[in-house]
Amino acid sequence: MSRASRLLTLLQMLRGKSRPVTAANLARELEVSERTLYRDIAELTALGAPIYGEAGIGYVLRSGLFLPPLMLNADETEAVVLGLRYVDQRGDEELSKAAADAMAKIAAVLAPAAQDALRNPTLLPGPAGYGFPDNPVSLNVFRQAIRHQGKLLIDYADVNQTPSQRLIWPLALGFLNEARVIVAWCELREDYRTFRTDRVAAAQELGEVYPGRRSDWLRTWRKRLQGDENSRFTPDRK
Repeated sequence: MSRASRLLTLLQMLRGKSRPVTAANLARELEVSERTLYRDIAELTALGAPIYGEAGIGYVLRSGLFLPPLMLNADETEAVVLGLRYVDQRGDEELSKAAADAMAKIAAVLAPAAQDALRNPTLLPGPAGYGFPDNPVSLNVFRQAIRHQGKLLIDYADVNQTPSQRLIWPLALGFLNEARVIVAWCELREDYRTFRTDRVAAAQELGEVYPGRRSDWLRTWRKRLQGDENSRFTPDRK
């Protein structure tokens, strides 16, 4: 993490704390030394962040930090809030935390006229459903492979529990109401396939980058989906 990114992360951490937090705890969360943490606090204070600290108690970010307002109207604010709440319901632990952090950032810079739409939205997500099956492999493994365009070797079991090993080119993660799936190109089938993440027993990134651009592969899949939407988003059964 660059220093600039760390400073922004520290500021966001303080913004999310309602009570003073010690330097030791902040340093632990940032995975830096307390000495580095003190330097970062000093730099943020010099830049104008109203950070108040007291020995033995900790640091707290007081009101008064100037940030330009985020110019969203009520409808736009509610659309963003609804989307983040859907992510909180259907995402894994990392996505839920990211949604909460994004909500805090938006709340900090939202224009006063739109604050009520944030606190009291007229749009609410539906029931969370019956929950998701446990994933033997962390979704972060798939996310990282997608971002790196890395080939994944997976151990997979279909709906009949028939095992197979697949070499896939992961393109995207799909978050459905009661399941999560990987959209991928399957080398075995030589075609696009979707795989339920709870049926992936193991996944190994091979250090190989698949050819072309992920965006192009995904665009072709979307076109295929439009022409055969009844079969292309169902988990692979063969």
